[in-house]
Amino acid sequence: MSNGHILIIDDDVDICTLLKRFLERKDFSVTTAFNGKDGVNKALEGQVDLVLTDFRLPDLDGIEIIRGIKSQKAALPIIVITGYSDVNQAVKSIQEGAREYVTKPIYPEEILNQIQNALKGKLAPTSDKIAAPKKQKQPAPTNKKQQSSRPTMAEGDFLKGSSSKSQNIQNLIELVAPTDMTVVVIGESGTGKEIVARMIHEASNRNEAPFVAVDCGALTKNLAASELFGHVKGSFTGAVNDKKGHFESANGGTLFLDEIGNLSYENQVNLLRVLQERVIRKVGSEKDIPIDVRIIVATNEDLKTAMRSGKFREDIYYRINEFKITLPALKDNLDDLEEFISFFIDKANAELDKNIKGVEYSVMRALKKYPWPGNIRELKNVMKRAVLLSQSNYIKDQVLPEEITEPSTEELIADDDSLDLKDVVANAEIKAIKRALNKTNNNKSKCAAVLGIDRKTLYNKMNAYGLLD
Repeated sequence: MSNGHILIIDDDVDICTLLKRFLERKDFSVTTAFNGKDGVNKALEGQVDLVLTDFRLPDLDGIEIIRGIKSQKAALPIIVITGYSDVNQAVKSIQEGAREYVTKPIYPEEILNQIQNALKGKLAPTSDKIAAPKKQKQPAPTNKKQQSSRPTMAEGDFLKGSSSKSQNIQNLIELVAPTDMTVVVIGESGTGKEIVARMIHEASNRNEAPFVAVDCGALTKNLAASELFGHVKGSFTGAVNDKKGHFESANGGTLFLDEIGNLSYENQVNLLRVLQERVIRKVGSEKDIPIDVRIIVATNEDLKTAMRSGKFREDIYYRINEFKITLPALKDNLDDLEEFISFFIDKANAELDKNIKGVEYSVMRALKKYPWPGNIRELKNVMKRAVLLSQSNYIKDQVLPEEITEPSTEELIADDDSLDLKDVVANAEIKAIKRALNKTNNNKSKCAAVLGIDRKTLYNKMNAYGLLD
């Protein structure tokens, strides 16, 4: 039995498809329209219980859509969705009869909560839904949403940026999620590889089954087989009971193998057998156990290079490399930075029982200039700390780490816009050295190898740029 009939009006086919699939999984029947006139006609002519509409469509805007529907169906609830956070639009939409006004990026659980409230005839919390930041001298606007309906746990981590790069990643996730293809997620540390894996799982047909994440770098060579495949009692010293491995725990669902390049050669062989035959054998057992697991792997290194050097098996590489998603470093995706900042402020507010509205303009400038070597994970930690330390409604420079507000000398060699060749080269070398140090956990020999220079040259450059401790 359907929970209700929802009409979605949006010219973005991906948004329509995403919401349609999600709502149909929640037992709603869904109709879509890709322009305003068609949407109004479907709302007036069909048995519709609620309308979700984009504000800006090729032929009509949100106000025209609301008026067109309300002129004949005054009681039909309408929720406006838009990528433009405009307080005047929000106020006018509510005045014209909209039930709710929600800004993108879309959080399906948040939309579901609003739909359920509307269909039950209950008023959702409205104290913050169209609130603008208070007019102060310096605050930068942030994409503020209803804190009370922010999804929690896994849903709350599913931050979808609106830049072209983020939208492309989301499209790839939606494309591959319904399949059982093995996915390789590539990106620097802190770019959100596990989050992408969880998003794929949640959008797949396996979303009711377990999602199990395994850090391959934390698996010791001797115990990796036991952790992955399990063991039987007495199979080795300390095996006092039978143990279920990660593959068995994820049966029917998704197994995420983070930093797969860290698996030992022997365990790569064991993994290949599982990938090919879809059976596991516990340590100490002679019995094969069939498993049905969708595998997603992640790496921050080039597996082709590891394969050529003999560290990673060629047969496994070609077996797992069915579909690839590459995540950009945060410094290469600054179009989404303000959305990310707003998102993490909201999360920190909820966790710390605070009510920070946004950041000052000087803070935003500093955050945009910072290279973010720790990527999104670092941004999350910085914003949480800033929210905790803030004593006013807006985050100020004083609560940011010194490396952001007071760049070291080598970072100030030249302005980013300088065309002086010496400055350009110096800044490029500094950034490359810092990234290599971060990637190799400050191991100077490995750092030199990554940069393609000898250790002595590395030390000379680090000394020249003030990078030595």
